[in-house]
Amino acid sequence: MQRSDIRYLGRLLGNVIRQYGGDELYERTERIRSAAVDRHRGLAASSNLGLDALTLNNSLSFVRGFILFSMLANLAEDHRGAATHAPCNVEQALEKLRTVGVDDKQIALLLEDALIAPVLTAHPTEVMRKSMIDHRNRIAKLMRLRDTGATHTPEEEDIETGIMRQIALLWQTRPLRGERLHVADEIDTLRDYFKDVFLPLLPSLYARWERLLGKRPPSFLRLGSWIGGDRDGNPFVTADSLQLAVARGAETVIRHYLESVHALGAELSISSSVAEVDPELLALADRSKDSSAARAAEPYRRALSGVYARLDATLMELTGKSAPRPTHLAAQPYGSPDGFREELAVIARSLGRGGGVLTGEGACARLIRTVETFGFHMATLDLRQNSAVHERVVGELLRAAGAEMNYAGLAEPARIALLRHELKSPRLLTTPFASYSAETRNELEIVRAAAEARARYGPAAIANYIVSMCKSVSDLLEVQLLLKEAGLHRPGEPPSIMAVPLFETIDDLEAAPAIMRDWFALPENAEWMQASGRQEVMLGYSDSNKDGGYLTSVWSLHCVSEALRDVFSKAGITMQLFHGRGGTVGRGGGSSFSAIRSQPNGVLRGRIRITEQGEMIAAKYGTQECAAASLETLAAATLLASLEPTQLSDADAGRFAATMAELSSYASRSYRALVYEIDGFPLFFRQFTPITEIAALKIGSRPASRTESDAIEDLRAIPWVFSWAQARVMLPGWFGVGSALAAFEDRGLLRHMAAGWPFFATTLDNLEMVLAKSDMDIAAHYAELVEDRCLARHVFGRISDEWRRTHDLLLDVTGQCRLLERQPKPEASIRLRLPYIEPLNLLQVELLKRHRAGENDPRIAEGIQLTINAIAAALRNSG
Repeated sequence: MQRSDIRYLGRLLGNVIRQYGGDELYERTERIRSAAVDRHRGLAASSNLGLDALTLNNSLSFVRGFILFSMLANLAEDHRGAATHAPCNVEQALEKLRTVGVDDKQIALLLEDALIAPVLTAHPTEVMRKSMIDHRNRIAKLMRLRDTGATHTPEEEDIETGIMRQIALLWQTRPLRGERLHVADEIDTLRDYFKDVFLPLLPSLYARWERLLGKRPPSFLRLGSWIGGDRDGNPFVTADSLQLAVARGAETVIRHYLESVHALGAELSISSSVAEVDPELLALADRSKDSSAARAAEPYRRALSGVYARLDATLMELTGKSAPRPTHLAAQPYGSPDGFREELAVIARSLGRGGGVLTGEGACARLIRTVETFGFHMATLDLRQNSAVHERVVGELLRAAGAEMNYAGLAEPARIALLRHELKSPRLLTTPFASYSAETRNELEIVRAAAEARARYGPAAIANYIVSMCKSVSDLLEVQLLLKEAGLHRPGEPPSIMAVPLFETIDDLEAAPAIMRDWFALPENAEWMQASGRQEVMLGYSDSNKDGGYLTSVWSLHCVSEALRDVFSKAGITMQLFHGRGGTVGRGGGSSFSAIRSQPNGVLRGRIRITEQGEMIAAKYGTQECAAASLETLAAATLLASLEPTQLSDADAGRFAATMAELSSYASRSYRALVYEIDGFPLFFRQFTPITEIAALKIGSRPASRTESDAIEDLRAIPWVFSWAQARVMLPGWFGVGSALAAFEDRGLLRHMAAGWPFFATTLDNLEMVLAKSDMDIAAHYAELVEDRCLARHVFGRISDEWRRTHDLLLDVTGQCRLLERQPKPEASIRLRLPYIEPLNLLQVELLKRHRAGENDPRIAEGIQLTINAIAAALRNSG
């Protein structure tokens, strides 16, 4: 069915290109497409694709056509695969747990304290404009209607004509953004996902899970966001953008409640003359002061009139805006979401009087669940900043207050002692008589805005402060000191916002257990953490990968998770892991289900947060169907990873760990010898890939590098990975693994590990997916862009040799004849896409040559950016 959908949508796209681009463009595009397909079937050489016959104008139109084909192919894949291709849902997970002896009481106990939280970020890897995504979603809606056998929409539009109309609109929509995204744009995009997907979807998911569990679970799945709060390397995130983010969230969710209450009032036409009503419901109705004669005998509607009026007043108080349907009733705003929920609960209890079919389920129950899940804040916003910034800011505050003139020069024990002393003191460091740097003023404004947001929207609005590049206990204490300046940390009381260490580099990951052990050893921390019962730790995939390569990164993260588990267990604290995963394998991507399932035993215990970034947000949460499958998968994987007994014996666990440590060492040496030890490698990278041209893409508010340096260490992980993907090398996702496998002599042990250890199996599965999307023949064309031909031959030769080594040994260890032999659905998906990506790569190389040679025709730059867009769309997870 998926292939038939792709053929169907491809035919309609062809018709649109004929109508709006002309027969000549259609025929040229079709000849290139056919030649590319023949090349992949071994019937033609890549030099015969016919790209050299394209004019610049034709090139732009050709790329736009391939962008739309990739988009429609993705749509068809999601349309058929959202439910059927999900690796596991909650129902299947519960069945599996019960089969292995986990009873319902254990499951319920886990869910009582569980938290599963996808956290949406604005990391700049989504190249598709929101307008394009909207048209795609309209096509998806029409395709679902077509599946029912209908030929016309409820508005009597012919479905096929409607799909063609949306494709025609896509054809005439500019794929590239005209200007760089602002933080406000990213906030608005987030709001659309909540309004269209998460707010209507989650109550239905919870209703399904309640039926499966046989009891009502707590709202253990919630959403988080970094958009408007993540300042690490993004100077455009300010106190104003934080205030905008939380205000827009509140407006979105309260407007959703207003519409839901209005709809509930229309439904609940129950008359007190024919049905018994609870006294507390009658009292709620009377408090509304709704004196309409038409509703005199309809207490539910009168009660909901009062609820609506209070929501209207709440919206006005929190956002300064009125409800879409004005009310004449005067009412007090809700002091918190709890007051709103309690009044809905009064209505629900009265509906359940007598235990009939109005009990439990229905619109009122779904609305109560929505309020429990989203509150008045919609999504919990994290703050994030780099530890180096905190060090400078705290140093300036201490210096201005006369407390310490050279904080940066202090050793770690002295820093800790000083910071603890200041945290115990009731005085503030800031004074209106001091003149502070712009950096310090900005950081102070942020924490003050956070305090205001929590006071206005509730404590769930902002609960965590992520400390990027955390290297010491003092890095965490510095955050607490900044929070104290805004009243968010009071001496002798638990902090209002949790300082969360983010361990990113290989060295930081290795140091993490000792840092957390020292953190727990501070008496004041031990006291409040025992009261709260938990502490979050974030683990970063991107920088550890750029630092040590794929295999060392994933193994380091696995080891630190185990070590932290033991540290937390000894301290009697529940560990909440926050995984900073990107879209690609080089940034922790791959199957979320497999990644969670392969976590070390005893690490999760029902609590996990995980970032969802860039293009993966649209892919996983673009429609309610995709979002439902993605959230089911997250929940199922967390249940299994938390409760399923381990199948690995202690002997195998020790033997496998020793082997992985040896493989990691080999792989890291090979990777670092290429990336950090070859003179000229940074130059090779910048000329081989379109990194410079990617920086010109207007796909996010954040700069591509942390500094002005050209060093690999200073480049952000996202453009690093994105660039290698464009050149079809995917180096961060595999380099060094072949050398590691070759150096390890016991292939039988490796095969045993691949068959019996979920961690190693997942590691190889992700590696296999990356290799299947890479292509050294195409990459060789990018090597022509490197001016120093000796450097190009030397570096690309090493890359190509390592790719072949990795490819061959992976097949040997997994016992396959070809890549993805045991993964037929991903194999079919990739094989379908590859012929459409190759012409884009070849055209991109030619345009890059012309651009770098000094040709300044704006169509060349536009063509490069279009090919970047098209290749990213075709690869799906490219950043």
